Amino acid sequence: MRLRRKSDTTSETLDGPGEEVEEGVQIFGPFDSGDVELEDFEGIDLGSLRIIPPDGTELRLQVDEQTGEVIAVVIVGENGALELRAFASPREGDIWSDARREIAADTTQRGGTATETEGAFGPELTCMMPLPTEDGQSVIQPSRVIGITGPRWLLRCSLMGLPATDGALGVMWEDTIRGIVVHRGSEAMAPGEPLPLHLPPEAKRVDG
Repeated sequence: MRLRRKSDTTSETLDGPGEEVEEGVQIFGPFDSGDVELEDFEGIDLGSLRIIPPDGTELRLQVDEQTGEVIAVVIVGENGALELRAFASPREGDIWSDARREIAADTTQRGGTATETEGAFGPELTCMMPLPTEDGQSVIQPSRVIGITGPRWLLRCSLMGLPATDGALGVMWEDTIRGIVVHRGSEAMAPGEPLPLHLPPEAKRVDG
């Protein structure tokens, strides 16, 4: 992916997440759409999110069955999946702190566990949720819930399956997150309100 970073006097071409643009300085995403030029973006435009799925994965959109609205992006791979949701946040403050507490409480209430750790993007949750199987047994579904705060937006990334607990398998998904561009828009929105997502023709529906 090539993105051109906006500047008052110059523009720097970014060849990808983590590129070193000057000695000792690295550029990491996710990026805000106001900070980059998007005309050369080769990924998928989903409205509030611009994404380049990794090779060998499938992009799906989770759709609310009653309203028909797209509520989440899901990238599915061989060993796991990555769910992406974006929300409005205030100019100041950290709604991710409150969201972590709510997610942890909900996970515990449903019989799982949630442990806060320091990850590649800051504080995150490692969740272990028991899920019933078709034969009446129970399996543990691991997930990493990552929150990244940008200019008036929060990107919530839930990594599920083996990559949630295997650091080596998780690298590809972390790089995918670093390449995301979030488009907040200028309209007034309440903190925590989902940013709108659009359904492109090539995406598969996954009814929620």
